[in-house]
Amino acid sequence: MVAAVACEKVEKQYTKGKEIVEVLAGIDLSIEHGEFLALMGPSGSGKTTLLNLIGGLDQPSAGSIFVSGKNLTEMKAKALAKWRSENVGFVFQFYNLLPVLTAQRNVELPLLLTNLSRKQRQKNAATALEIVGLQDRAKHKPSELSGGQQQRVAIARAIVADPSLLVCDEPTGDLDRETADQILGLLQTLNKDHGKTIIMVTHDPRAADRAEHILYMDKGKLVSGSGVAV
Repeated sequence: MVAAVACEKVEKQYTKGKEIVEVLAGIDLSIEHGEFLALMGPSGSGKTTLLNLIGGLDQPSAGSIFVSGKNLTEMKAKALAKWRSENVGFVFQFYNLLPVLTAQRNVELPLLLTNLSRKQRQKNAATALEIVGLQDRAKHKPSELSGGQQQRVAIARAIVADPSLLVCDEPTGDLDRETADQILGLLQTLNKDHGKTIIMVTHDPRAADRAEHILYMDKGKLVSGSGVAV
């Protein structure tokens, strides 16, 4: 069976003046369908860069990235954007909700890129809000919601197009412990009951413990818990 995500010798460099900064150094990684993986490591280790590459937000300097057999590194920008909107949901530390829109309209936003009718977009958004337990807050704007509720809206927005892959960058980093636990429980539900493959970057060991597997990064490489390159 084709892996949900496969990274083959992935490298990423940036140019800073005359200096070349190596962010990722030959990453090999395979993630199975329906897996919940946590990526941990110090700041600057390359976790978010790797997450962005897997989500199709950026392209590697070398190597290949496959998602469900699709080679992202061979796709042109327009095709990659379309693929991304249909196959990947993004959840960030800061919710990135539009303050002038209701929860319902915020969740609908990704569907504006599709050919769905307005009625179908509204139905899909209502279903996503129901999954995250916020159907009774559909008409509330972000300022009328708690931090945890805003993150639930952001998760509803991430799943509204029914993507197979969720990439989450510090999804509980701005939340108190109790609210963070609720959000992590929701991610587990999306993984176990809805079959979503989830990759989560986190600094929080308690958050990472909710995942099925934990991988560690340091200096652009995957390492074991002891700091040895793998």
